[in-house]
Amino acid sequence: MKLLLDTHAFMWLDSSSAKLSPTAKQAIGDPANEVWFSTASIWEIQIKLAIGKLQLQEPLAQIIAKQKSNQLSELAIRSEHVIGLAGLPLVHRDPFDRMLIAPAVVEGYTLVTADATFSQYPVKLLW
Repeated sequence: MKLLLDTHAFMWLDSSSAKLSPTAKQAIGDPANEVWFSTASIWEIQIKLAIGKLQLQEPLAQIIAKQKSNQLSELAIRSEHVIGLAGLPLVHRDPFDRMLIAPAVVEGYTLVTADATFSQYPVKLLW
């Protein structure tokens, strides 16, 4: 299974947070699954750092390098993903959430998220 981590799942995985569900932990840890994080998540985190809404214990670049060394892959935003936004209902307007949902739909990934709002979109979810 190909898993795409929502931004909070990416951060909780990095911090070994108890907020990450047992189901998500098991799926992420299963070597049969491919685990991905999105460039959109990195963008969102960097914006939150810049405006003071988020503080990290280590530099973002170090977190990314660590996760890549843990076999997570980065999913770049591609034109097909942006075009895929057109087919999504306007459940909410958070551009970062939508830029996670669209590639998950286009690529057939399962989105790992605790956000219940995502269930209103045509995307496979895991939590």
